[in-house]
Formats: sequence, structure tokens, C-alpha cells
Amino acid sequence: MKTLDRLFGCLIILGGVGHGVGSFQAYKSDPMSLLWALSASYAGFLLGALNLLRAARDTDRAVAWICFAGCLVWTGFVLRFGMLLGNFGDFRVVVNLIITLGLAAFSLRGALRQRAR
Repeated sequence: MKTLDRLFGCLIILGGVGHGVGSFQAYKSDPMSLLWALSASYAGFLLGALNLLRAARDTDRAVAWICFAGCLVWTGFVLRFGMLLGNFGDFRVVVNLIITLGLAAFSLRGALRQRAR
């Protein structure tokens, strides 16, 4: 399970890279939209990095709660994106939803874990 947890963290980061490349292609002539699109890529990087940190520090409940909250927010963004597309079955929506809900489950499990005595 730890391998899957880390894989999902890496996939969120790779998704941020893909989003950044696509943003440059789509918005190279619109700096304001590019700025906001790249901020979403950065948020994906941070969410992935925090989840990799949480996976490495499995006794740190505070980091787990932060990751859980971040995953819930990201899930909201993913669902809103699906709504704006008018297609919740879009590959980008489905993949991001699976990865983010998986990370949220791993985060919640870590946050609720009892401390070793």
C-alpha cells in the first residue's frame, strides 16, 4: 500500500507538469490566464510533495490532516472542472478523481492512526 501511496503522490506531480506544459501551449499569448493556469500546476506540485512527505513520515498526524484537507479541496476543483466541461467521464477528471480520492484515503488513515505508546 505504501508503494501505491507514493505512486499517487508522484502522479499528482506529473499531472502538474503536464498541466504546466499544456498551459504554456494554450495560453502563451494570454499572460493573465497563463499565470492562473500555472498556479494550478504549482498547487498540484505542492499537494503531491506534501503527500510524499506524509507517506515518508507515517507517524506525523498533523501532516496527514493537512494532506487530507488539500485532497478534499483538490477533489472540489476536479469536480468543478468536470462540471465546466459538462463531462464527468472525461479522462482528466476520472484520473484526477481516482488519484486524489486515493491520496485522501491514505491521508485520513494516517491522520486517524493511533500513536504508538
